[in-house]
Amino acid sequence: MPTITQLEYLIAVEKERHFGRAAVECHVSQPSLSIQIQKLEEELDVIIFDRSKKPILLTEVGKSIVEQARIVLREHKKIQHFAEQGSSEPRGNFSLAVIPTLAPYLIPLFVGEFSKKHPQVNLKIHEYKTEDIIKKLINDEIDAGLLVTPLRDERIIERHLFFEDFFAYVSVDHPLSSKKILSHEDLKADQLWLLEEGHCFRNQILNICSHHRKKIVLPNVEFTSGNLETLKNLIRKNSGFTLLPKLALLDTNKKEYDKYVRNIKKPIPSREVSLVHSRSFLKEGIISSLEETIISQIPKALRSLKRKDIEIIDI
Repeated sequence: MPTITQLEYLIAVEKERHFGRAAVECHVSQPSLSIQIQKLEEELDVIIFDRSKKPILLTEVGKSIVEQARIVLREHKKIQHFAEQGSSEPRGNFSLAVIPTLAPYLIPLFVGEFSKKHPQVNLKIHEYKTEDIIKKLINDEIDAGLLVTPLRDERIIERHLFFEDFFAYVSVDHPLSSKKILSHEDLKADQLWLLEEGHCFRNQILNICSHHRKKIVLPNVEFTSGNLETLKNLIRKNSGFTLLPKLALLDTNKKEYDKYVRNIKKPIPSREVSLVHSRSFLKEGIISSLEETIISQIPKALRSLKRKDIEIIDI
C-alpha cells in the first residue's frame, strides 16, 4: 500500500511538474524522492508520470491516482485536526494566503495581536494573486485566503470582514487635482496608471474608469506595476492618476493626503474583503479566531462602512 510520504511526494511532483523542485518543496534530496515515486509505480504496476515530456506530465491513470491521493491526504489531516480540537485554545499549523494589494496594509494591522493571543498557532502567511489562492484552496495547499469577494465559486465559503472604499490619487498637474470631490464621470479621465494583469484590483479600476486605449501618461512609456506603492511614487514624481483602497492611505500624512488624494462622490466605489476557505475546511477554531482578530484590529471607519453608501465593484 502507498505510504503517506509517497502520496505527499506524488502531489508535490504533480504540482511542480519537476522532480528537483518537488524535492526542494518536500525538503528531501531528489534521488530520495525519485526512488519513492518509482517504488510507488512499481507497487501499483502503473506509470504515473510521463518523464519523456518537459515539463513532466501525468498519464491518464496517473490523473486518477493523484485525485485519489488528494482525498487520502485530506482525510489523513483530519486525525491531527481532531486531536487539536481537544485543546481549549486554537493550536496547530495554519497557512494563510493574501493578495498583494491587501498584504502590505492589512497583515501589519492584525498579525502581532493574533500572535500574542494565540501562541500555539503556527501561522504561515504567503502572498499570491486571487486566481492562485483559489487554486491552492481547492488543492488543499493552503488553509484560507484574504482576498476580494464575491468570488461566485460554489467550492469556496466567504466570511465577509469589511468594505473598503476607493480614493483617487492624482498628480498636482492633472486636471482632476483642481477638484476636491470627483464624480464617477471624472474617473474616466486620461492618464491612468494601472497594476499589471492578474490583479483583481486592476480589473476593478478598469470597471470603474472604463479605460479603453486612452491617452497614456508618458507618450513613449508603457508601464504596469504589481505594487500600489510604485504607482503612488510614479504619480508624485511624474503625472497621471490611479485609484487606491483606503488601507493603502492609512499612513499618508496630512500634507501628502491634501496634495494628492481626492474623495469620490457617493455611491463610493468600494471592494469587499473576506476571509475565504474551501467547503472541506476543518480548522474552525483557528479561522474563527483569525476572523475575530482581523475585525477587531481594522480601523473603525472600515468597520462602520455601510453597503447603502457604497458601490461594490466587480472583480
